[in-house]
Amino acid sequence: MEEKFNILQFLKNAVAIGASDEHLKVGQVPYIRKNGFIKKTNAAPLTKEEIDNAILEIAPTAIRDEILTLCDVDFMFEIKGCSRFRINYNRQVGYPGLVIRNIPYNISLLSELSLPNMLENFIEYKNGIILVTGPTGCGKSTTIAALINQINLKYAKHVITVEDPIEYIFECKNSIVSQRQIGVDTKNFSDGLKYALRQDPDVIFIGEIRDKETMDAALKASETGHLVLSTLHTNDAVQTINRIVNMYEESNRQLIRKQLSETLRATIAQKLIYSESKDTRYPACEIMVVTPTVKDYLIKDNSEEIYNLLRENNIDDMISLNTSLAILVDKGLISKEEAIANSNDKNELEKIFRGAYQGTKAYYE
Repeated sequence: MEEKFNILQFLKNAVAIGASDEHLKVGQVPYIRKNGFIKKTNAAPLTKEEIDNAILEIAPTAIRDEILTLCDVDFMFEIKGCSRFRINYNRQVGYPGLVIRNIPYNISLLSELSLPNMLENFIEYKNGIILVTGPTGCGKSTTIAALINQINLKYAKHVITVEDPIEYIFECKNSIVSQRQIGVDTKNFSDGLKYALRQDPDVIFIGEIRDKETMDAALKASETGHLVLSTLHTNDAVQTINRIVNMYEESNRQLIRKQLSETLRATIAQKLIYSESKDTRYPACEIMVVTPTVKDYLIKDNSEEIYNLLRENNIDDMISLNTSLAILVDKGLISKEEAIANSNDKNELEKIFRGAYQGTKAYYE
């Protein structure tokens, strides 16, 4: 008799081989994602009954009786001693499916993530907004968790997180870390932030800025003396600014640019670059710090000059994506070909490799 699909054993095996995500759909073999690549497993194609049973086994008690009648649900699941998992239950052509993200227990230090060491300077800010941006699966949550962990270890502060759902779990060290989940502990991001301001916070983490209301709340929190950390699905600093500004009516955009110039402290746009020789991924970052010059360009909507500042490097802890890629090549972590394939400006990076690159190794040492 053919062995039935066991969701718990499947997830344990996926974690053991270093997968980051799992995809389950009716009529297909299970797929995993490792180092950014989707891979087939050797398991048999899944039936609707097997996926229904898997969903019922891992669904929270509160929604177990109704989950098979729903269309889209996000929730967390944990296998003790193995990992936490962020689960998305969805329907495809009327059939159920699961997309699963593995959330490890261990929260890495910034120094363990091969990130530029200037990121440690960002937790020194007493107020303002710091945004970590990039596409899905680029390590935003891991970087944010490392920043919060650094605050938790170094300072005596009250950190409040508002998440949907809660991913990394923090143990209180020198700081108090209070974690609130949308739909469980608070109604939505806007309400969660409004009430967080009455809970004596020093630092507030918003899982994601998705709309104008959440952005308004983030601006208010930063303007009232709090450090706000959050994420956006944008690819670079200028795109991040434009995404925020375009959340608002045209008549209000100049005012928002002024508010951003006063509250935004830094943006960290990252990509994860696969190294074939190392069989792992390394983060390449574009980091923009809002200096007086950047503030002026932001107000005047002068995007090109902001890009030029980033290209100059070595100023005010800023770094362009191409410089970051060149550093990874210089350190022997990725190849030139891998760097060029992931560059947003391949011609400029090729020029850097031909001799213009002066090096900014201090960012990573």
